[in-house]
Amino acid sequence: MTRYSQHSLKLRSTGNYRQTPAGIHSSCRGYADGHNLKNGKRGDGPMGKKKKKGLKSYDNMGYLFVLPFVVVFLIFSVYPVFRTLYLSFTNAKIAGVGEMKWVWFSNYIRVFTDKFFWKGLWNTIRIWGVNIVLQLGLAFLLTIVFSDIKYKIKGLGIFRVIYYLPNLIAATSIAFLFKTLLDWRYGTFNQIISGVYKLFGAHYNPVDWLGSGATAGPTIAVISAWMWFGNSFIMLMAGVQGISKDYFEAAAIDGAGRWTVFAKITLPLLKPMLLYVAITSLIGGLQMFDLPYLMTETTGSSYQSVYTAVMYLYKFGFTTGTTQTGYASAIAYVIFMIILAVSVVQLKVFNKED
Repeated sequence: MTRYSQHSLKLRSTGNYRQTPAGIHSSCRGYADGHNLKNGKRGDGPMGKKKKKGLKSYDNMGYLFVLPFVVVFLIFSVYPVFRTLYLSFTNAKIAGVGEMKWVWFSNYIRVFTDKFFWKGLWNTIRIWGVNIVLQLGLAFLLTIVFSDIKYKIKGLGIFRVIYYLPNLIAATSIAFLFKTLLDWRYGTFNQIISGVYKLFGAHYNPVDWLGSGATAGPTIAVISAWMWFGNSFIMLMAGVQGISKDYFEAAAIDGAGRWTVFAKITLPLLKPMLLYVAITSLIGGLQMFDLPYLMTETTGSSYQSVYTAVMYLYKFGFTTGTTQTGYASAIAYVIFMIILAVSVVQLKVFNKED
C-alpha cells in the first residue's frame, strides 16, 4: 500500500475525509490549483492562469490612456517636422495650393547666400547677447544673495513668485505696456527722466526708445531680460538647493568670503544646471520674434535694426504677397541646424571643463 493510500485510510477512520467533485482529497487541493504552493506560487493551475490573464488584460488598459497623447503628439509635433523638411526641398508658394516641384537644395543655397537672412541672424545674436548677459547676470546675483547662509533670508517662495511673474505675462501685454511707457512724447519713462533733469535745471530731449535704430535693439534686449531672468533664477536656485549644505557650512567655518564660496563651490557644482539654462536661453534667443515684431513699426527706421531671423522667416511663410513656403521651410531648418551646432559646442565645452 502506498503512502498516499495509508493517509487516505487514516482520514476515513477519523471522519476528516471529504471528497471533491473530481474525486480528489481536499488536502491535495493545491495540486488542483497548481502544485507550487510549497514555493508560494499558484501560476500553473487553472485558477492561477485565469488570474494572470486578468492582470495582463488590466495592464494593457494603460495603453488606452496614453493613446490620445500619442495621437496628438504625432499629428501636431512629429508630422509638421517632416512636412516642413519635405517642403524645404520644393518650390511651394503656399503649401497644398498649386503644383509643387522638387528643387533639391536650391532653397538651402539661396538661404546661405541671402544677405538679408544673415543680417537678421546678426540682429538676433546682437539682441540675444545683451539679453543673456543681463538675464544670467541678474539671476546669478540673486542666486548668490539667496544661497548665502549668512543672510538666512526668509520668504524665498514669495520672492520666487515675484521674480517669475513677468514670465507668466503674455508677450502681447508686455509689448503694449512698454510701448506705452516708452512713448517718446507722452511715455512715463521720458517724463520721469525729464523731471529729474528739471530738478538740476537742465533740459531733456525726449528719446524715441523704440523708434531709433540705435536704441531699439538694446531696449528690446533689456525688456527680454526682465521677462526671463526669473526663470533662470528659479533654475539656478533649484541647482543650489541640490548642493549639500555641508559645503557651505564648512566654507563659513573656514572664513571663506561670499565670492570665494560662489567661485569655488557654487559655480562648479552648478555646471549641469548652467548648461541647461544656457542651451534653453540660446534656443529661445534664436527664435526671438514676438517683442521685436510687436514693438516696432515695419515702416519705421528702427525695424531694420531689430528684425530677426524668425521675422525674416515669417515674411516668407505667412505674409500675404511674399509667401514662399518652400523657402521659409528651408530657413526654419537652417536656424535649427545653427541652434543644434551651437548647442553641441556648448555641451562639449562644459564637458571638457569637467
